[in-house]
This record gives sequence, C-alpha cells and structure tokens, in this order.
Amino acid sequence: MLLLPLVRAHAQTLQPQDDTQSWNDLLITVPLNKHFEFLGAITGRFGSDISQLNDARFGAGINWKVSKSVTILPVYWNIHMRNALNQFRTEHRYSVRVSYKFPFKSFGLTHRSTYEYRDRAVNSWRYRGGMLIEKDLPKTWIKGAKFLLGDEVFYDSLLERFSRNRFTIGINKTLSKPLSVDIYYMRQNDGVSRPGDLNVIGTTWRWKIDR
Repeated sequence: MLLLPLVRAHAQTLQPQDDTQSWNDLLITVPLNKHFEFLGAITGRFGSDISQLNDARFGAGINWKVSKSVTILPVYWNIHMRNALNQFRTEHRYSVRVSYKFPFKSFGLTHRSTYEYRDRAVNSWRYRGGMLIEKDLPKTWIKGAKFLLGDEVFYDSLLERFSRNRFTIGINKTLSKPLSVDIYYMRQNDGVSRPGDLNVIGTTWRWKIDR
C-alpha cells in the first residue's frame, strides 16, 4: 500500500506535456417554442497522436433565448475520461453558460461566460470566459460559410488561478437547412494538466430538428 502513491506519481510523470488530438462533436437541437430549445450532445476525443479514445461524453440541456442578444444554457455532462493510469473515470459536470452577442452588423462578436461544477474524485469548479468572432466569407470563396476566431481562458478553483487558454480558428459551413459543420484548429496551453499543451483538429456537427 505504501508503494501505491509512488506508482501513481511515476505514472503521472510518464505523461507527455504535448499531444496532437482530434475532437468530434455532434450537437442536436429541437425547438420547443419561441424562447426555448432542447440541446443534446455527443463528444469523442482521441489523443496520443489520435491513436486512442481519451474522452467520451454525453450532454443534455435547455437553451433559453432571453433576447436577441442574450442566451442562457444550463447543461449536464456525463464524462468518461482516461486518467494518468490509463483508466477511465467518470465525471458528472453541471454547467451554465451565458452568452451575449454584440449588435454589430458587419460581423458577429459574442462573449461567453461559463460556470462549471465538477463532481468527481476531487470536486471543484471552473470559470471559463471567452470571445468568438464570426464573419461571412465571400460566396466566391466558399458559399454559405463563416470564418471563426475565438479565445477562451479557464480559472480553476483548485489551483486558484487562470491555468488554461484555448485559441481557435476555423470555418462554419452550412450544408443544408438543418445541418452545418464547424471545422477548426485549436491550440491549448496548460502548464498543469498532462498532457496540457494540445494541437487539436476538430469538427462540430450541428443538426437542428424542426418539429
């Protein structure tokens, strides 16, 4: 039993600081009425240079369109994540995201504040603050597409400081009336997690089901 902490520490040190990953999301929305819609989400994240599944998660929530500019989205996430010992552990995550879209006509600018409570072996909470810029691309380039540029910072209650930053660049392409896809590159810098510095190629599929 005395050797167990040493084994755990050794396994942690074997984890690399950098990794190349692929994140893939499917978001399904179902309008309920003028102000509310149901959101379902499925996510798979592949790490170790995109060679194995590191993270599988399922989420559900209600998106409340308070006004043209403000939306509030509470979500519950059930997350199965591979730890430093190469074992999957379960986390229950409860989050609330508040988004404000600035009234600019030439481009979209949205500020997002997300508060998360993480129910796991060591419970904690996080604040995530981010900005997203969206700009329609010329039809002669890619029809029905938008340029995306975003940045997000994380404050962790266990560390008591901002410990992570995510920079994202990509495009959103409308494929049909109910279906669109984001294709993006994300750079994560995190000096605490292992691996923490990530190069991510990701996709987010968005499917809106009309009732």
